[in-house]
Order: sequence, then structure tokens, then C-alpha cells
Amino acid sequence: MTDQKVVLITGASSGIGRATAELLTSRGYRVFGTARNPDTVVPVQGVELLPLDVRDDGSVQAGVETALSRGGRIDVLVNNAGYAVVGAIEETSPSEAQALFDTNVFGVLRMVRAVLPAMRRQGSGTIVNTSSVLGFLPAPFMGLYASTKHALEGLSESLDHEVRGFGIRVVLVEPGFTKTQFGANAIHARQTIAAYAGTSRQVSDAIIDRTQDGSGPETAAAEILCAIERSHRMRRPVGFEAQLVSRLRRFMPAAPVDRSVRKVFGLI
Repeated sequence: MTDQKVVLITGASSGIGRATAELLTSRGYRVFGTARNPDTVVPVQGVELLPLDVRDDGSVQAGVETALSRGGRIDVLVNNAGYAVVGAIEETSPSEAQALFDTNVFGVLRMVRAVLPAMRRQGSGTIVNTSSVLGFLPAPFMGLYASTKHALEGLSESLDHEVRGFGIRVVLVEPGFTKTQFGANAIHARQTIAAYAGTSRQVSDAIIDRTQDGSGPETAAAEILCAIERSHRMRRPVGFEAQLVSRLRRFMPAAPVDRSVRKVFGLI
């Protein structure tokens, strides 16, 4: 089909990225998914897997050029690759924080810079950045991860103003607790400080419980589809709870929000 839209998704090997690739392919999109090592990824029918490491300028450029040469255009970029570092801020070293930002923030910057020339030439495009409710809320023992998502939200909002005149829009999709391997794949800060052990354990237990009760990655994938196909909305919290939290964050006084955060994470 000549009007088939082309989508490039980073971090498509599992979780939200994989669910999004499956959904968009079923809806008739031509989907290129990326992974650092596609040979180790279980194939997704209809999805063309490309090697791409968002931490590497050359890898990003090569992956985007391959998608453009095969697809002829990129209509949608979904920035989904990312990971978390778990630990108290005092336990987290600057090198661990830098590595996290290199993937979660600078990786997005590299992808955006690589696709924008083509999107500007074609006069259209959508960039969907996978954020989190932690992009607008604090989270104990995930402070550096929350910082990357806060940074991503600022970058995305600024970028949307800059590229709107070229027919390009930017959207933030903000999942809450989601049943994926994201938590299991999180990296724990190398340093541990005994003074934090008790509260750290309480928070970890609360996160595990919330994740087990959370929605599957298909819910976030459906919201990404809405971000592509429906009228533009800058922020798209995923699911009822995330939508409620987003409203409360905007309209509730700071003190009740603070108590609510501490309750959710098992600190009161």
C-alpha cells in the first residue's frame, strides 16, 4: 500500500516496545524495531528488526539510514529504549547517573537529531517519547530514573514548539506501574548504605506489589497508537490510575500529594 506509514521503535525487543511493534504491525503500519543485538530477540511477525544502540552516535545514524533506505520515509519515531537505576541518591555514583542519562535522555536526543532532517523534508512526522508517571512525580529510591524522565518531559515540550511549524508533533506517553521485565532488568546502585536498608526494602516491596497489580504493556501500546492516530495531546497518561495521578499532581496542594506519594511507596 503506497500510503503505508513507516514507524521506527527503539527498545522493541520486549515490554512496551515489543507490544507496540506487534500492535502497529497488526494495524497496517510498516514497523522497524531496534535492539542492541537483534539476533538474540524472538522475532515479531511483520516487524523488521535493526541493530541500534541509542548510546552510540554511529549506531543511531546507521540504524536510521537503514530504516529510511528500506521504508523511504519515517512517519513516526517511538523512543522507548531505557532502563532504571534503583537506589538512594546518596548511593548512586555520578558515573552510574551519567550512564543512565546517556540512554534515557541523550539516547532520545540522538534519535531525534537523526530523524528530524527526513521529517522536515517530508513536512510531517510524529515523535512519541515513552516517559512515566515519574516524569511528573518524585519516587524514593528511583530519584535518578525520575530525573531522566523529568528531563525527557522538558525536552519533549520544548521540541514540540520548535518543530510544529514543520508539520511535526511530539507526544509524551506516561505509563504507571506496568507488568513488564522493566523492574527485573533495573540496575541497583553499586554502593549500599546500611542506613537506607529498611526504607529501601519497604519501597521495593511496594513497587513489586503495585507492578503485579498493574496493566500489561498492551495498555501502553494502545495509548501510543492513540498518540499517533488521534488529535494531538502533549501528555498521555496510561490508564485510569495514571490519569488520576496526573490530575492530582496539577490541582492538589503539595502537602496531600507528598503524603500520597509516601503512602504509595510504603513509607507511612
